[in-house]
Amino acid sequence: MIKGSGNIIFCGVGGQGILLASEITSDALMAAGFDVKRSEVHGMAQRGGSVIAHLRYGKKVWSPVIDPGTADIQVAFEMLEALRYLPYLHAGSRVIVNTQKIAPSPVSTGVEQYPEGIIDRLRTNGLSVIPFDAHEIGKALGEPRASNLAIVGALSTFLPVNEDVFRDAIKFRVKARFLDVNMQAFQKGRALVGSTLSASA
Repeated sequence: MIKGSGNIIFCGVGGQGILLASEITSDALMAAGFDVKRSEVHGMAQRGGSVIAHLRYGKKVWSPVIDPGTADIQVAFEMLEALRYLPYLHAGSRVIVNTQKIAPSPVSTGVEQYPEGIIDRLRTNGLSVIPFDAHEIGKALGEPRASNLAIVGALSTFLPVNEDVFRDAIKFRVKARFLDVNMQAFQKGRALVGSTLSASA
C-alpha cells in the first residue's frame, strides 16, 4: 500500500470510463482527508483515442501534473496504452493493467501490428505489474461498461482509503440504475487483485 502521498496515472482509450474512474478515486482520497489535485488530457477522446488523467494526493499538493519518472501507480485500461506512458514510471512503480486489447487505427487498418509480449516488456523495466481482465469481469456481470469499476476496485487495494469510503464515492458518481452492477464490478476487481497479491506474498 502507498501511504501518505502518491502520484497516479490513469491511461487508456476513449469510451473506457477512465475519467469517471479518476473522479471516483479523487473523491475517495479527499473523503479520506488527503489534498488531491487532478488533471485530464483528453487528446482524441472520442472512442478509440488516447486518454490520460493525472492524480496526485498528499498532505498538501500544489500541482496536478505528474512529471516523467515520478508516477507511483499506472492504471492502464488497455495494454498498449501502458507502454505509451512508460516514461512516467520509475523502478518502484506499480502497473495495474487491464489485459483487454483495443486496436488503434494503424493496427485496425492493417498498417501496423499490435505488439506482442506487452506484459513481459513492462516487467523487464523492473516494474511491479498486476495484469487482470477487467473487461471479462464486466461481461460476466452483463455490463461490459462496468469494467472501469473493476479497475477502480483493483486500484483501491493499494491506496490508504477504507473500502467503505470508496463505496460512498461510487454511490455519489454512479447513477442509481447502474449502481448495483458497478458495485459488484468494484468488489470483484478488489477481491481478484487482493487474492493475487496474497498468493504471491
